[in-house]
Amino acid sequence: MPFLGQDWRSPGWSWIKTEDGWKRFEYFGHNLGDNINELDLDELDNDNKENVFVGGVCEVAAKKRKKDFFNNNTKSQFLFQEKWIYVQKESTRERHGYCTLGEAFNRLDFSSAIQDVRRFNYVVKLLQLIAKSQLTSLSGAAQKNYFNVLEKIVRKVLDDHQNPRLIKALLQDLSSTLCILIREVGRSVLVGNINIWACRLETILNWQQQLNNLQIPKNVSKGMTLSDLPLHMQNNILYKFTDACDIINLGQATPTLLMLSEDMLLWKKLCQFHFAEKQFCRHLILSEKGHVDWKLMFFSLQKYYPQKEHYGDTLQFCKHCSILFWKDRQLALIFKDSGHPCTANDPDSCLTPVSPQHFIDLFKF
Repeated sequence: MPFLGQDWRSPGWSWIKTEDGWKRFEYFGHNLGDNINELDLDELDNDNKENVFVGGVCEVAAKKRKKDFFNNNTKSQFLFQEKWIYVQKESTRERHGYCTLGEAFNRLDFSSAIQDVRRFNYVVKLLQLIAKSQLTSLSGAAQKNYFNVLEKIVRKVLDDHQNPRLIKALLQDLSSTLCILIREVGRSVLVGNINIWACRLETILNWQQQLNNLQIPKNVSKGMTLSDLPLHMQNNILYKFTDACDIINLGQATPTLLMLSEDMLLWKKLCQFHFAEKQFCRHLILSEKGHVDWKLMFFSLQKYYPQKEHYGDTLQFCKHCSILFWKDRQLALIFKDSGHPCTANDPDSCLTPVSPQHFIDLFKF
């Protein structure tokens, strides 16, 4: 028998359906749920006055009217965007069930995260890992939210012409996965109608065509450009890059940048950033003059070892209260807000950055 009474351990939340899935929203006024009798019933519902009775029935009617009123009139104004989720891996007396990958993806508001340049690469990498191995584990609502976030990413790239290479790789992995799932339908678990997945695959192929035809306009700004900077400043900018493809592409812009991008010290620093010293000895490559060719070594090492992941901002996991959340750096500095309801004396000491692969591993049971 399900327990239908009011549970003192969980007063319950109100949820609304949006294009990104189900979202929780708050009412204006924090004590509204405790002051039901103070509500003006005439303002909430003038059509059902005859259904209001005295005593205990009046309280029940007030609750229902309050719920209907806010569901009909306050969905868009008081939408609550989740920025944290409790990662539960087993049932307890207070909490029943466990948290899934799809639930976390729905509630952590990745739609807003892609608008932050520090979090964009992180979200793209996470979507790519889900496309490779975890797509069938998502629920129907999570899959819908996944493709909504993906569509926003593609539209953003088509509008601002930034990071097209990352999105092309993501769409390539996703299209390959969908082709296998559609071809092997019946032998693999596929949530949803096969026609919906065929339509999604067609949409992905259309996005790939748009990205392949993307023409980045030439910058006609008369202000200072990268080539106008002193040589040592251009060199310092190159040393901040962690992606070898970005260094090679930038070197094709001007002859000066080409010379700087071929610097062996630059490629040595890149090898030391991504790989360990022990790995160098196993794949040592020497030039004709007997010197170490660090550029060839880098591309040789990346075939055998994974590169170090580097992101401007990542999700944080609190080991004290098992909460996964986005940390707002500005609020943390101004208000000393940890970003989640933590009860630890020193919340910052309990935080661990979560890589995209670690995010998926958190929900493997």
